Amino acid sequence: MKITPHKLSDIAAILGAEFDGDPAHVVTGLNEVHCVEHGDLMFVDHPKYYDKALASAATTVLINKKVERPEGKALIFHEEPFTAYNRLVRHFKPLAFSLKPVSDTALVGEGTVLHPNVYLGNRVTVGRNCILYPGVVIYDDCHIGDNVTIHANTVIGSEAFYYKRRPTHFEKLITCGRVIIHDDVEIGACCTIDRGVSGDTVIGKGTRFDNQVHLGHDTRVGEMCLFAAQVGIAGVVTVEDNVTMWGTVAVTSDVVIGKGAVILGASAVSKSLEGGKTYFGAPAIEAREKWRELAALRQLGRQGK
Repeated sequence: MKITPHKLSDIAAILGAEFDGDPAHVVTGLNEVHCVEHGDLMFVDHPKYYDKALASAATTVLINKKVERPEGKALIFHEEPFTAYNRLVRHFKPLAFSLKPVSDTALVGEGTVLHPNVYLGNRVTVGRNCILYPGVVIYDDCHIGDNVTIHANTVIGSEAFYYKRRPTHFEKLITCGRVIIHDDVEIGACCTIDRGVSGDTVIGKGTRFDNQVHLGHDTRVGEMCLFAAQVGIAGVVTVEDNVTMWGTVAVTSDVVIGKGAVILGASAVSKSLEGGKTYFGAPAIEAREKWRELAALRQLGRQGK
């Protein structure tokens, strides 16, 4: 999430925190480690990820331990970086709900049809010649391209499923990202597309979703992909162009599905997969290998009789 440029000293003052670095050092965005850029502030609260955070593109790191400051970066020290980061998000992006079916700040292109009970939030843009069927909900800041069809009761831009376990409750990471849907996409009924935590969830041109598909936060789907019913994809997944996933495929977070891969129904993807191959099983492996395994198991069963 981009913010109006603020000095390091001002950001630290919002949190009542100490800092290490030039007080005039500038912060231009708030982001999670998966999508940080130069000028961004990110948080880290576990020793396992300290090195990754300090070596990332982020130029300001909100951290819960005093460590040596890398050259060119600034550090802000806070005992609860997760909570402090949430405070910064809410400071720079206060809650502001639209209670109208179509927000005054939403933009709708020529030739687009909005059926009854469609909701468009603040700063939503919908391109030309789109069809949004009854009950479609598009949360704030989401962008829909031209010639997009979204079927009934689909939700675009719902909040990320991202929590920190506390002794008595789960603390939610405040979602401030977007969903970007490119031209010529069709999304079935009752789908849910979560927006990025601080970046973008993206669906590429020409892609098709069947009914009841779920896409997690910050996941990027390429062009001309085809997902059958009940595909469920976790957050921070990269699906390259021309990937096909058949019914009830499940994909864990932070993996890459290569260009042209085909994943057969009821498979579970637990690691990155090369493109141009067909996969099956739980965990998913190349389909031909899986068929051989299943044939061998059948033979073992017959031998035991």
